[in-house]
Amino acid sequence: MGALNCADGVSASPGSPDSAGAVPGARGFEETQAERAVDALRACVTEFIREAAAAQNRFVLRVAIVAAIGGFLFGYDTGVIGGALLYVKHDLHAESNFDQQAIVASLLVGAVVGAVVAGRLADLLGRRRTIICAGWIYVAGGIGSALAQSVWQLVGARLVLGLAVGAASFVAPMYISEIAPSKIRGGTVTLNQLMLASGIFVAYIADWGLKGVPGNWRWMVGLAAIPGLALAIGMLFVPESPRWLVEKSRHDDARRVLRRIRGTDAVDDELHEIEQAAKHKAGHRALLQPQLRPMLIVGIGLAAFQQLVGINTVIYYAPTILSFTGIGSGSALTQTVFIGLTNIVFTIVAILLLDRVGRRPLLLVGTSGLVVALVALGLFFQLGWLQQHAPEMALGALLLYIASFAVGLGPVFWLMISEIYPLNVRGPAESSAAVVNWTTNFAVSFTFLTLAGALTRAGAFWLYAAIGLLAIGFMLARVPETRGRSLEQIQRRPGATPTST
Repeated sequence: MGALNCADGVSASPGSPDSAGAVPGARGFEETQAERAVDALRACVTEFIREAAAAQNRFVLRVAIVAAIGGFLFGYDTGVIGGALLYVKHDLHAESNFDQQAIVASLLVGAVVGAVVAGRLADLLGRRRTIICAGWIYVAGGIGSALAQSVWQLVGARLVLGLAVGAASFVAPMYISEIAPSKIRGGTVTLNQLMLASGIFVAYIADWGLKGVPGNWRWMVGLAAIPGLALAIGMLFVPESPRWLVEKSRHDDARRVLRRIRGTDAVDDELHEIEQAAKHKAGHRALLQPQLRPMLIVGIGLAAFQQLVGINTVIYYAPTILSFTGIGSGSALTQTVFIGLTNIVFTIVAILLLDRVGRRPLLLVGTSGLVVALVALGLFFQLGWLQQHAPEMALGALLLYIASFAVGLGPVFWLMISEIYPLNVRGPAESSAAVVNWTTNFAVSFTFLTLAGALTRAGAFWLYAAIGLLAIGFMLARVPETRGRSLEQIQRRPGATPTST
């Protein structure tokens, strides 16, 4: 079945004949276009669900859900610290901006190290074993965070958590992309982003539900050990990536895994394609080769822009941002739950559309939306009368921001770096992109409170909006479409248009 082009039926210009040969007026034309767009969108969603539910893809979906628990870990620890920080700063006397930023950003320092090390481990030990190791490290870090007796003990425990988060954040999408068929790869890999969004939402619920419990923040951060344990145990029961097995010359094992995940014995063509792609193994130095440079720029650019638009200032500091509006800590935590729910809903939208609409359209629409939201946030904090007469504007702008990110840069970055690199450099290439992502995450998160003080809160959000405009220009100029193409086809022709077969 061919990939549906969701733009079908919406490309006519005003005054052109409709299907009946008539030339509608402007209003009639707009209604016709809207109806066609809705019909195309409905067809997109229906087609993805049909493909994903097909008997031969159900096992892949089950495996992908287990691996995507790595995204849940990432999301939970990202979201939980915002609420916990409201209480940690009093319990552990972390009153200064530096102490609070250190607690938040320590996870990111660990994540940079974890991403570097995991790139090598994913190639040496395999994707599956690397994810198992990350799960156990996460259990240790979660327990250590709950038992911390000082700011710097908590910083140390979050460094350990960061090792696991940095590893799982890109090895899990890599693993999922390597087992998923091309027709549902976008939506399947984005399950990792859905689990990330779910982790953030669960963290916000935990922050809200535990706010009145003695030792509240310790329970908030300690509960992270549970999904870590689920990941470590769950990955014991899934197969290794067939592409990694081919790299290690375990061709018979790769064939058995392909037969299992495809639900058919007719896998020789796919296996041959993988073998051809894996012939020439390379390391980090190969990333500087001229033929790889365009995709390296795409991966690193998306990695940086995903963070430089300020997403984790919203995720880490959402309760703090809402408290800037004058509401109390309890109300801020309650409103933050709506942000988490919005993140989940629009991540589901992205899953349903990525393999039908494509990567680039969602990137462009999502990034444009978050720029509008950032401008609105800046106006809210700049104009006192807005804060007085429209306090709900801050929450509305945050919801628009998170919705836009959830359908664009949020899932598409992790999906594309799992797609665009050749198999022989995929480990080091994805590791490099993840390191850039975590490094910029650290820079933005560690400087937000200081930046808001130096530029004013409005100035900080407007700076992120300006970076969002630069990101749109980069996407238009550099980012290819990868929808509907196998990983090996993308490797041969990175900038080609998607196939229609």
